[in-house]
Amino acid sequence: MINIFEVNETNKMIEQENLDVRTITMGISLLDCIDSDLAVLNEKIYKKITTCAKDLVSTGEAISGEYGIPIVNKRISVTPIALIGGAACKTKEDFVTIAETLDKAAKVVGVNFIGGYSALVSKGMTPAERLLIESIPQAMAKTERVCSSVNVGSTRTGINMDAVKLMGEIVLETAKATKDQDSLGCAKLVVFCNAPDDNPFMAGAFHGVTEPESVINVGVSGPGVVKYALEQVRDGDIGMVAETIKKTAFKITRVGQLVAQEASRRLGVKFGIVDLSLAPTPAIGDSVAEILEEIGLEHAGAPGTTAALALLNDQVKKGGVMASTAYVGGLSGAFIPVSEDQGMIDAVNAGALTLEKLEAMTCVCSVGLDMIAIPGDTKASTIAGIIADESAIGMVNQKTTAVRLIPVIGKGVGEVVEFGGLLGYAPIMPVNQFSCDAFVQRGGRIPAPIHSFKN
Repeated sequence: MINIFEVNETNKMIEQENLDVRTITMGISLLDCIDSDLAVLNEKIYKKITTCAKDLVSTGEAISGEYGIPIVNKRISVTPIALIGGAACKTKEDFVTIAETLDKAAKVVGVNFIGGYSALVSKGMTPAERLLIESIPQAMAKTERVCSSVNVGSTRTGINMDAVKLMGEIVLETAKATKDQDSLGCAKLVVFCNAPDDNPFMAGAFHGVTEPESVINVGVSGPGVVKYALEQVRDGDIGMVAETIKKTAFKITRVGQLVAQEASRRLGVKFGIVDLSLAPTPAIGDSVAEILEEIGLEHAGAPGTTAALALLNDQVKKGGVMASTAYVGGLSGAFIPVSEDQGMIDAVNAGALTLEKLEAMTCVCSVGLDMIAIPGDTKASTIAGIIADESAIGMVNQKTTAVRLIPVIGKGVGEVVEFGGLLGYAPIMPVNQFSCDAFVQRGGRIPAPIHSFKN
């Protein structure tokens, strides 16, 4: 049972160390909205979301006020729209109308993002899934709050290289479609391997078909809390560092569970999972990179970075799992988005952190290449090659990996792009200029690894 002492103990973390609940995300099934008439489908989707989530924001604010725990975002995830719109949508423009409906519903209920404009194509694409993917640039340009994700691979099925090639093109087209906003549309688009059904974080959240009618998932965050705790053990060995991270993650998770259970009870919606991820923000002292520096690195990207990140990620999971009396899920680890982490930005500017080193780091952390600005003249095939590399890491290591690259149209290496808010700002990083065109053009499917055969 969570008691008032534990709540009071967190006050210091909240006031001095940037502890917050990063998101309460309500997952909503839209399976009962499926209809062959596009107008009826849009009406059903709008009504379902605005009915189920009408009290989500006010409930989050009430809990935050009563317990003194900042709840930064209230969000919604829905069933992948490629599945919901398949019967009604015959053109890309048809799918875009659904994106606009999602955007309208999100604005009415007051959430800042709604995820699930998604397709799951790890083994192949239906005509509807291809249409949805091809509609993404237009959908991102015409909406403010809609997030999109595409799963192109899994350990069980391998990697769909036709989808990888297409997504390289779509990322670049999305950048061009939103070039007036410094290609911001790409910040709302992520490409996955092994995408989880219960992820509460954007841009990759969707409500999986194995999930209940509606559910509350919570993402907690506290990089600043972990850094402060490590400052107290600067003379300790690696074992003490590990134990300190684990104990701190335990306390952070208890806060998330309290919020999740309260939100579930008040909304009358099932409690799903707590996602344990350490998610940084551009705020000073709220950085995963600064945790790595506190462990002993001059900058993130220095030799030893991957090992330090592996230690951090594992201990966060161990402490969080021990703390949760219910369920842990989502991504649960440490995020390393460049634009959202001041320490990562500083490391890039210092020349310590490269795209290749970030890729190595994704082997041991919870997601992948995240919020990385690259030159606007980067080729679609190069983006596809990066997606393929990251997907291979996820497929072989049986973990979730993702790519959220932002080719900033009209800007090059060394320039800076401002996204604002939690998305922060980023220096544009160089990309390997050698060609992978012939590899990407082959298409087909990379077979699943031998260790995927578990039966």
